[in-house]
Amino acid sequence: MDTVKKMILKKLAILGAAGTVFAAGLGAKSVTVEESEFSKSHIPGKFILPSDGESWTWGMAPIYDEKGKLHVFNSVIPNKGNWIKNSKIVHWTADSPEGPYTLEGDLFACEETSYHNPQISKVGDTYVLVYLLNKHTDANGSMQEVGIATAKSLNGPWTESPHNPIIPAAGKMGGYDIRHASNPTFVATPEGEYRIYYKSMTTKHNYREISLAVSDKIEGPYVNYEGNPLISYADKELDIEDPYAFYYNGYYYMIVEDRRDVRGMLEGNWYPGKEVKNGGNRPGLIYKSKDGIDWGIPEIGYQTNTAYFGRKLARTERPHILWKDGHPEYLFLACHDKDPTAGFFVKIDNWRGE
Repeated sequence: MDTVKKMILKKLAILGAAGTVFAAGLGAKSVTVEESEFSKSHIPGKFILPSDGESWTWGMAPIYDEKGKLHVFNSVIPNKGNWIKNSKIVHWTADSPEGPYTLEGDLFACEETSYHNPQISKVGDTYVLVYLLNKHTDANGSMQEVGIATAKSLNGPWTESPHNPIIPAAGKMGGYDIRHASNPTFVATPEGEYRIYYKSMTTKHNYREISLAVSDKIEGPYVNYEGNPLISYADKELDIEDPYAFYYNGYYYMIVEDRRDVRGMLEGNWYPGKEVKNGGNRPGLIYKSKDGIDWGIPEIGYQTNTAYFGRKLARTERPHILWKDGHPEYLFLACHDKDPTAGFFVKIDNWRGE
């Protein structure tokens, strides 16, 4: 028996009842993960929002105001600190994605709480910001939860929901304790329901899954969907994160970071125990759904910094769309390339859904 097959069979025996494992070469059916029309529409832009030398910037949540001014919200972390304890959300403005950008100041900053990974939306006349909250620590040094704030103007004042954390690291999911909830993305449905998709983890295992919480009010309270998690590859020892979900032309879409090579697994280039490098060192994925519950097989949603700019491969994560007149105009991506910037944007060239 060859070495690889021995390793596979040994891994299967260890996993046992933990779930069915996809294994290339052992009869599992593979698929081709095609490049989406969304990804094909991208035109490389530029890297933006450099750090000040004393801190590092991360991610970009962009939105236009009523007069066409661009506002960007993102995380800033001191070089001598870390995002778990010291991240804050700041506010930038510019006349266009190319910049230059003006730092308007801190939006959420607190000694007792780390505010991280914001996502911005608008519902009617209300701006909605969702974000990661970290108020406590556990044995792993982090207890991640989800917060929400609203405002009538992007310049504030912002009001945090009295229900925060609206998705706490508490309760059950699939019979297991919820260990943390983070990296939220907000969607208003055509039926008037409000959804927050987020990265979830439970005490069942150590893999990231995508779950959903719903409410009939923007500020909550939010209730976890009983069928959570919606997207999971935990039984294959893989995970995804950084969801950005939206409803467009009759369909729900979700763009995610392919953290541990889900694409490779789906295409059969995987086996139990294969060493996979974590992080956004590969193209992202995009899912499409009629109901926002059943997501199916993804396609490639975005490329790496190497594909767009010809640079050495760096982690490309946290997708966010800048919308204009109801259509997606730019995709913003966090990336720590050779320059100390928050990331880059690409132009979405006339994509209208698939």
